[in-house]
Amino acid sequence: MTKDKISLILASFYDDIANATPKTLESVRTQYLGRKSELNTVLKSLGSLSIAEKKAIGATANRAKIEMEKAIATRGKELNKVVDEQSIDITAPGKKYPSGHIHPITQVLEEVVDVFVSMGYEVADGPEIEDDWHNFEALNMGPEHAARDMQDTFYLTSGAIPRTQTSSVQIRYMENHKPPIKIISAGKVHRNENEDASHSWIFYQIEGLVVGEGVTFADLKGTLDLVAKKILGPGTKTRFRPSYFPYTEPSAELDASCPQCEGKGCRSCGGSGWLELLGSGMVHPQVLRNMGIDPEKYSGFAFGLGVERIAMIKYNISDIRYFWHPDTRFLEQF
Repeated sequence: MTKDKISLILASFYDDIANATPKTLESVRTQYLGRKSELNTVLKSLGSLSIAEKKAIGATANRAKIEMEKAIATRGKELNKVVDEQSIDITAPGKKYPSGHIHPITQVLEEVVDVFVSMGYEVADGPEIEDDWHNFEALNMGPEHAARDMQDTFYLTSGAIPRTQTSSVQIRYMENHKPPIKIISAGKVHRNENEDASHSWIFYQIEGLVVGEGVTFADLKGTLDLVAKKILGPGTKTRFRPSYFPYTEPSAELDASCPQCEGKGCRSCGGSGWLELLGSGMVHPQVLRNMGIDPEKYSGFAFGLGVERIAMIKYNISDIRYFWHPDTRFLEQF
């Protein structure tokens, strides 16, 4: 019976050792080989047996003990190997992955925003999907206004539209803030354009707005002249040309001297020495009235520039579509 008991102990041991984990292996060893184990109890009971039985059962028990010790050692090595394979050696050199870099448009956008922030402007944000009031009507462009043709856009079934300009952010800001106001708004805008070298149906725009008492066109000129020099270089010259925007009066386009030829005339500037940079003007009194701001007390100026346009001038890029084609040969130059 004692030999049968040893056989049962071994059978139970092999079941438990097969399912042992790094945490339970020691408890299995204690259970089957410890001082209070069943096998040790069998060995203690040999004193009541005959000499022949003692020899036979003692030998069987010792073989079982040796088997279990070897099995525990083997299982321990197996478990240690699994742990080693699954663990992370924090002292080993890490894997190096190729890193990318910021897209050239994002680089220019952040650079321009930093210029305005350094001049005390607050960065305002707003939704890309707008309603007609904030995108057009509040900016002095009623439903039949001809200027809407210049900003033809996509219309959703709900009547909402992807914004055509970040001026809508300025409107939302003026709805909730009183002068003095000094903000820029930056982000994506959408227009129904036929793509070519200088036009895209989606592009990034930065617009600025200053409203306060005694704000004049001279403040606008001084601000934009400084911005042009900070973006394109300290030797940059500027000039203003009369223009038209429904939300500013008077309005002006700002040209900057070509950074490629320093105003001497080259292929990039068509030989004129000048490149169109942005549109600007004094905020139209009706826009201020729409926001509940008294145009008799307050005045302001606004401006807007295309980030892609600045990047094309800055880096002498001839086609706006290069920025959005997935061609790493082009993008990795920046």
